[in-house]
Amino acid sequence: MGRPTLPESAGKTAACHKKAPTDILCFEVPVPSEIVIIQKEQHMEIYGTLGPACHSKEILTGMFRAGMTGMRLNLSHTALRESSPLIDTFHAAAEEAGVIPKLLIDMQGPELRIGALSHDVPLRDGEMVTLGEGGIPIPDCVLSAVRPGSSILLDDGKILLVAERTCGNHLQAAVMRGGILSGRKSIAIPGEEISRPAMTDMDLANIADARMFGVTGVMQPFVRSRDDLITVRRALSKAGCSNIRLFAKIENLDGVRKIDELLPWADEIVIARGDLGNAVPLWTLPAVQKDLAEKCRHFGTPFMVVTQMLASMEKNPVPTRAEVSDIFNAVLDGASSVMVTGETAVGQYPVEVIDFLARTVREAQKYSSV
Repeated sequence: MGRPTLPESAGKTAACHKKAPTDILCFEVPVPSEIVIIQKEQHMEIYGTLGPACHSKEILTGMFRAGMTGMRLNLSHTALRESSPLIDTFHAAAEEAGVIPKLLIDMQGPELRIGALSHDVPLRDGEMVTLGEGGIPIPDCVLSAVRPGSSILLDDGKILLVAERTCGNHLQAAVMRGGILSGRKSIAIPGEEISRPAMTDMDLANIADARMFGVTGVMQPFVRSRDDLITVRRALSKAGCSNIRLFAKIENLDGVRKIDELLPWADEIVIARGDLGNAVPLWTLPAVQKDLAEKCRHFGTPFMVVTQMLASMEKNPVPTRAEVSDIFNAVLDGASSVMVTGETAVGQYPVEVIDFLARTVREAQKYSSV
């Protein structure tokens, strides 16, 4: 049997089925019922994120020996082929450590980002900043969606602007919560739905190269409906990569609301708390995480918890007590994998991060088996 996908009527929403309807099968890939078996048998996956802080074989080998089982490669503003030297080092380190590694590629998808900047831009509270022509480059679709008074979140919500006025091909905004802005960071307009295709041309090119680089999973960001996942599955099938697992990142309210229809189409759900924390009030995020975890457990779909699990360790060699409790509780909630991002990509202690992550996971597994 194969997992279903939709024909031309992909826009119509069907009810969630434990076993998806067979009248819309188009190609052969593993079925959801097989996912349940995988979840019961698999060990806990521990993922880091590739980046300049862990580009050497020595550091990557240390991370694998500390308990890492795979890594994420962020392709939001680069191509798989351009990352070839880093990927070669990743595989060489895994081999030296005796690990058969998982390699996940995080695609561009429909996520909105600012353009490239020649240098980091400091944004200070209370100052005015120009977005668009003559200022920070932003997509045209964002410019047309902004109204005076609109909130503008940059870099996963770290920076908050409020639009003051729009002037044709640019807008003026006041900095309400400042910070240092780098190029290609995320931009979001809370409350505005901006239509974007599920995949970019770069995504399609990266999928075409996925097998060549040993990619084992594709992370689709900002999943809005099952149609997004179907689009990716078609691309994987066309590239001869139907065996590559599809990770659905829940990062917006559409993903939360439509989780029931997403479960039959994803190999794993990713509770991506960074942008998800921009979509809901932060004090409600833990409840959203718990609800998503419960849905996944009920359906039998593995899920991952990610974002700021050990954020303090970007600059400190020891985590906070709250962080290790967060990891511990994610395991008790039934997570099949956990992931760190900036902690290993740009942080000062990538090996120590994995060590604390792996030790906490093992302790949680030991506790849950008592």
